[in-house]
Amino acid sequence: MSWLDRVRNALPFAAKRDTADNLWHKCRQCSQMVFVKEWEDNLHVCPRCDHHDRIGAKQRFAQLFDGGRHELISAPSAPEDPLKFRDTKKYVDRIKAARTQTGDRDAFQNAYGTIKGQGAVVGVQDFAFMGGSMGVAVGEAFVAGVNEAIRRKVPFIALTAAGGARMQEGTLSLMQMPRSTVALARLRRAGLPYIVLLTDPTTGGVTASYAMLGDIQISEPKALIGFAGARVIENTIREKLPEGFQRAEYLLDHGMIDMVVHRRDLPETLGRLIGYMVPEKAA
Repeated sequence: MSWLDRVRNALPFAAKRDTADNLWHKCRQCSQMVFVKEWEDNLHVCPRCDHHDRIGAKQRFAQLFDGGRHELISAPSAPEDPLKFRDTKKYVDRIKAARTQTGDRDAFQNAYGTIKGQGAVVGVQDFAFMGGSMGVAVGEAFVAGVNEAIRRKVPFIALTAAGGARMQEGTLSLMQMPRSTVALARLRRAGLPYIVLLTDPTTGGVTASYAMLGDIQISEPKALIGFAGARVIENTIREKLPEGFQRAEYLLDHGMIDMVVHRRDLPETLGRLIGYMVPEKAA
């Protein structure tokens, strides 16, 4: 230990003050520095450029449900590593790292609560967990959310955010596409609506399945929505894509989604839609 360290440790310095790392948030869109508290109070939306940042299930449930009150719905267990997959890391190690980072078991969580007094089951896909990739655990959680909605006779609302299917689970991951579709068919037979909120980004096999099967398709502003990436499409068709291709506003203009809604307006919008779509006795 140097003399400077010994002197510093002996002196009664005040506790370490907050630094820029925990006082400030740098917007990914406009690169402006915003006070973290201001950013969080604004529902994780940049007050400068209105960029809607990616958030997880905990924040979504707190923002959507009345008073933030909700009841978490457990999902059936799923095989951790069915194919014993390994690339640069073992798949099990990637799962452990994602769980440590997010505090969640996997990329999809469900909860029941009320939105503007209307009962609903809400399923949230978290991009922070391995890119929100769709594996067996996500499929199990999605089906569990649909089953709970049928049991309670309320709508099922899915908030999607994914890079697509989880490659480490191969065909088992792709099988979650028809599984979720069958589950939604049962929801419709029960006379209950399915509402989708597309968030940034929603791509790949998730877009090709439950993300685009809603009775009502909503998106947050400027969310990236598509199946293949823009560069892949351009290389395939040998044409330059239009400006803003695969963004929410472009899809709205071309009839792919029904509305683009600011995050602050989501509870009001969802509550109103549920009131329109669900018979009073089922709400």
